[in-house]
Amino acid sequence: MGINATKLPKLSLDERETLLEFPDNRLLIDLCGEFDRNLAQVEHNLDVQIIRRGNQLALIGGSAERDGAGQVLKALYAKLEAGRSIDAGEIDGEIKLGHGMDANAAVDGAPIADVAQSRTEILTRKKTIGPRSPAQEGYVRSLYEKEMVFGIGPAGTGKTYLAVAVAVNMFIDGHVDKIILSRPAVEAGERLGFLPGDMKEKVDPYMQPLYDALSDFLPGKQLAKLIEEKRIEIAPLAFMRGRTLSNAFVVLDEAQNSTTMQMKMFLTRLGRGSRMAITGDRSQVDLPKGTASGLADAERLLADINKIAFNYFTARDVVRHPLVSKIIDAYDSDA
Repeated sequence: MGINATKLPKLSLDERETLLEFPDNRLLIDLCGEFDRNLAQVEHNLDVQIIRRGNQLALIGGSAERDGAGQVLKALYAKLEAGRSIDAGEIDGEIKLGHGMDANAAVDGAPIADVAQSRTEILTRKKTIGPRSPAQEGYVRSLYEKEMVFGIGPAGTGKTYLAVAVAVNMFIDGHVDKIILSRPAVEAGERLGFLPGDMKEKVDPYMQPLYDALSDFLPGKQLAKLIEEKRIEIAPLAFMRGRTLSNAFVVLDEAQNSTTMQMKMFLTRLGRGSRMAITGDRSQVDLPKGTASGLADAERLLADINKIAFNYFTARDVVRHPLVSKIIDAYDSDA
């Protein structure tokens, strides 16, 4: 970090030093990151100074800031002890979920500090992932607890990614027999013309984000085998008509591009033993002008049904590059 303890300014009464001790020096090196970049990220976001002394980290700053940074560092070290790696996204997630955020904030009525003590982690064949913001935490809980869940918010907030992760987890654990992923085959503001190939080759470009999510959670050979056996289906929304989807985890992505009738058709496919996750971004409707979005109508018509959960995301929940949240805020402020 390049911080010389002898040059630190004189501390006021509310600025004291907290020492955290980490027994495994190898893991402490990973916690600090290359050139102490991980510590720098915590310092920058939580307004503390962090000095490494052997196998200890000294936290210098206000009481609340030291407490928040301490919780973040302990949580990250626990991940390393469990054999997981940490990166900038993991650190950002811990900061959002820990005391580094507004102490008055809450998830489903529970203080963030309490939520941080009972993280929901999703185990898949390739990796374990967890929510990276209070809104994501509430969303994941809803996916496990409710039979129908809507995830609504801007791009990059993990709506579809987390839904697919939960679907894979529930499939692995035997809670559902199959996974069905769907999205409307609507072009995003440009005409692509006729696509070559058979039906699968024509629709695959629209479905690619769903394949990408699945490949993050399942080994390639296993994924190919499950798709061949039709235990995992990836299909356009139009292919859902006339079906009853039982004992399945069903995800509808880009739901803002469904019409009212398509949305009604899809929601009424729900069969016994199944769960549905519907994700969408109200700011990215690609339907023809004058065509109502089925997602907006579903929000209006189903909001009072208590067995259906609506979870909302904002730019604060973006888990892509930090610039993405700033871009979303800029466009929202100009709307």
